Amino acid sequence: MFIGFDYGTANCSVAVMRDGQPHLLKMENNSTLLPSMLCAPTREAVSEWLYRHHDIPTTDDETQALLRRAMRYNREEDIDVNANSVQFGLASLGQYIEDPEEVYFVKSPKSFLGASGLKPQQVALFEDLVCAMMLHIRNQAQNQLPEAITQAVIGRPINFQGLGGDDANAQAQGILERAAKRAGFQDVVFQYEPVAAGLDYEATLQEEKRVLVVDIGGGTTDCSLLLMGPQWHQRADRENSLLGHSGCRVGGNDLDIALAFKHLMPLLGMGGETEKGIALPILPWWNAVAINDVPAQSDFYSSANGRLLNDLVRDAKEADKVALLLKVWRERLSYRLVRSAEESKIALSDQTIVTAAIPFISNTLATDISQHGLEAALNQPLARILEQVQLALENAQEKPDVIYLTGGSARSPLIKKALTQQLPGIPIAGGDDFGSVTAGLARWADVVFR
Repeated sequence: MFIGFDYGTANCSVAVMRDGQPHLLKMENNSTLLPSMLCAPTREAVSEWLYRHHDIPTTDDETQALLRRAMRYNREEDIDVNANSVQFGLASLGQYIEDPEEVYFVKSPKSFLGASGLKPQQVALFEDLVCAMMLHIRNQAQNQLPEAITQAVIGRPINFQGLGGDDANAQAQGILERAAKRAGFQDVVFQYEPVAAGLDYEATLQEEKRVLVVDIGGGTTDCSLLLMGPQWHQRADRENSLLGHSGCRVGGNDLDIALAFKHLMPLLGMGGETEKGIALPILPWWNAVAINDVPAQSDFYSSANGRLLNDLVRDAKEADKVALLLKVWRERLSYRLVRSAEESKIALSDQTIVTAAIPFISNTLATDISQHGLEAALNQPLARILEQVQLALENAQEKPDVIYLTGGSARSPLIKKALTQQLPGIPIAGGDDFGSVTAGLARWADVVFR
């Protein structure tokens, strides 16, 4: 049996075809979405959990070495890895919020897969993290289906996050493919996420149109100009329908990070001075919220940075504020900070002003964020997104008849306003912002696996 599988930066979901229509399966708390989060007692617990409780084999020397190191570490630290040691989605977030210092928590592992300079042992770790999530999702889906799931069409962005170009894309897709096969998928096919989203929209068309699909996911923005219509249904070769495409490593997570940096970090002393009037360095505050950047997070949570932050507290004019950044370092609160910014961004979709409070750092810590403040904070990532639209159109040398906007950030009035200004007079259509890619992947699976 086949599925369409959106292994997303922000959320994961799965769909099957029933009576010719995609049907999304339940993942967590009666929702079709599973937030892309994982937690475990330690980083090493994930590898042992896969082997001990799910008989997932290691596939090469590196994953075998990782497993040996993990089991030795857990034994030395007296950590018992049981069947419930690894949690996913909102359950993992709950554990992290309850005790952030005592759990290993990862949000959006997909955003790290294309990172440059990953060592073989890091690639092996990410493969285990992805495999654990895929195994959990496959099991959730399998519980709702009568036949064994053996085939999957998995979505991928045009460009994964990372600076390595084609090498980064090959590295990331390789991790996904190996993880999927270890998780029990015998046949794996990849499809571009904007093409998949477009396939779901295509099912509603009565005539051929040039459709500009703008898919703003958690970690990437992908734009494709596609010929779509009834005559393209069920065609396995869609190469001639793809007129142009582009993609960049900017998505909803980057909007949240930018908002956290501009509006929350000043509460923690960013922009301050020493007693002698020397400006404090900005980098520690940026690294604190750059949750989709492996080197930045490694640098922020290093022992050396802890010593630097102690020095900054000692020298700062507003030492009490900088001490709050030290608390973020000590209690590993980066994800909670960015999540607070995300909640404010969502609230500003239908409010003119919101109060962003961060009581997990200090009960009295809060700031007001207006629509204008949001727009100013997101100006740079928003410009990158609009640049991709222009690149896709230049690549195609055609104009769209309609814009199909999808992805988790598609609901933002800022995005729609910017697209309307960039392409005046072209209608903007939407669908299931969180499910269109998954539905399209299931439709494509119906073509390639039937």
